[in-house]
Amino acid sequence: MPDLRHLFCILLLACLSPMALGERLRLVSDDWAPYVYQDGDQTRGIDYEVSNEVFRRLGIEVQWQILPWKRCLLMVEQGLADGVLDIFELEPRKSYLVYPQEPMSQAEFVLYQASARRHVVGQLADLAGLTVGTSPGYNYGPAFNEAPGWYREPGPSHEANFGKLVRGRIDLLITDRLAGRHLLRQLDLSQQVEELPLVISRQAQYLGLARKPGREQLARAFGEALQRFKQEPAYAAIHARYTVSDNFPFAVEQQERSTR
Repeated sequence: MPDLRHLFCILLLACLSPMALGERLRLVSDDWAPYVYQDGDQTRGIDYEVSNEVFRRLGIEVQWQILPWKRCLLMVEQGLADGVLDIFELEPRKSYLVYPQEPMSQAEFVLYQASARRHVVGQLADLAGLTVGTSPGYNYGPAFNEAPGWYREPGPSHEANFGKLVRGRIDLLITDRLAGRHLLRQLDLSQQVEELPLVISRQAQYLGLARKPGREQLARAFGEALQRFKQEPAYAAIHARYTVSDNFPFAVEQQERSTR
């Protein structure tokens, strides 16, 4: 079966137009560490390295640009970029995006609070009256996006949201678990900020390719190659370089309530 999948991927590549194989793809994403981010003059990250390796195996050159998320969405929708990394598969986007079947990774959105100002949050209803810091253009799932009773305050960046949290300008913030832990280490806030166990939503993150001739075949080939790469030690090694098994602080009240 693995040999058949490999043969199928080769056939898909053979079906791609010479233009698709010869062009340099312009891909965009926002600063979403540890998945993809700008580190000085270098782009780094788990999904950045993984997608680069998959494209290398497909013989396709890629040019990257890190931009604010709303601008990334606008550029790919207007055809100014060939694709966007780590985007959710939402129905309205399918009119201008093609998705591989295999996701890059999975985002797990959780809440963070200041250790000096704790809140008991075991369910979304417990957010009533609180202000939660969000990021512009991000989709946290319908349960969080549409529920009434609390305030959502967008911040200019993930770093800014953590700053607002520490200064008491917001009660909580929501972000992906790996992204939050990365920033806690980077900003040296592990003693001032706690991660809550409640998972708001889990959503698969994909490479989204702008709808153009040959892109559906490229998406299939990318998905096949990505699926195979995930079975290799090299894939696990990339993850190991960006993740560490720290013991992050949790509010005691949250731990007790999450075991009900």
